[in-house]
Amino acid sequence: MHFKKHILKTVCLLLLLLVAACGSQPEIRVDVLSHYEVLFDRQTGWTGADGAYSVPLSNNLILWLFGDTWVGDIRSGEHVNAAIVNNSVALQHGRPPHGASVDFYFGETPGGKAASFIRPADGRGWLWIYHGAIIREHLYLFMVQIERTEKPPAAGFRIIGTWLGDVANPGDSPEHWQITQHRIPWGSFSSSAATLFGSWVLKQGPWIYIYGTTEDVIDGFHHKYMILARAPASGLAEFDQWEFFVKGKWSADFTKAERLCAGVANEYSVSFLAELGKYIVVYSDSSRPEDIVARFAPNPWGPWDDPISIYQCPEASWGTKIMCYAAKGHPDISQAPDELIVTYIANSTDFETMVSDARLYRPRFIRIRFNISK
Repeated sequence: MHFKKHILKTVCLLLLLLVAACGSQPEIRVDVLSHYEVLFDRQTGWTGADGAYSVPLSNNLILWLFGDTWVGDIRSGEHVNAAIVNNSVALQHGRPPHGASVDFYFGETPGGKAASFIRPADGRGWLWIYHGAIIREHLYLFMVQIERTEKPPAAGFRIIGTWLGDVANPGDSPEHWQITQHRIPWGSFSSSAATLFGSWVLKQGPWIYIYGTTEDVIDGFHHKYMILARAPASGLAEFDQWEFFVKGKWSADFTKAERLCAGVANEYSVSFLAELGKYIVVYSDSSRPEDIVARFAPNPWGPWDDPISIYQCPEASWGTKIMCYAAKGHPDISQAPDELIVTYIANSTDFETMVSDARLYRPRFIRIRFNISK
């Protein structure tokens, strides 16, 4: 009898611990930020783009970084007289909902046609701009170099390198930026696997943490994993000062970078959420891209909890060819310790649908609020 009472007491204790653990999970509330989305709802000039990373240049000046970008006009909800350039940037003056405005910047060919804002220093392929940071009065931009392949248009490109852009005068208008490009040596790119850095940049004390991905391609599916590097703030562009996280230590060998969690996308965010006292990674679920998911960890390198769904993108219900991707948080424009503003992109696998439905291919904004149940 005494043994049975002991077993019952143990079971009850385990149940209490389980209830307590469940109670400590964050409550999640989501708001659609239509007042932010209207800033990027343009009818002429810059009319849409994906990527959508943000970097604060000052308290009331936000830099936006984009990948492929529509330039032209929108009439009756369709793109007309339009072209796609491979990257663009924007400056947001002020913060919504009151008094905010956005200016957009892209390049121009000698013949006056729209072109990418930044082109590869080696002249090969094109660049997609990922995350960046202001460090010691310089703006550093991580960029992925892309090249077209012989495959069908839907999959007709491949990553061939990564670059670090150093803007010496970020206080000037972007059209006057002085940009130096440095090829990042830490990467590998093939049809069966790839490793890159620049998915996210996190400044913590004397260190700059540079997040990236490594992947395996199995039966055509890309299995991606988070990896992490760090560099001193004084040496981000000095690549021999980079170190890579490996099982609780830091190594000079990037090929040993530890796979910290699975399922991430090439684009994601990592930030500290004060309300929870934890770091949060936000990304689009690779197996269910309409889902935006998050993981939590006590340190920038983890260990990361299992993913939880924080939002299902409603645009995915518009049609079987609609896909949602590029979800990431924007901690520097979030305004409270319990919230994170998140963007994502809705797109189509069918180019004609992209042309005929201008609701697609521009940032969608939501605000995620987290609260620990008491």
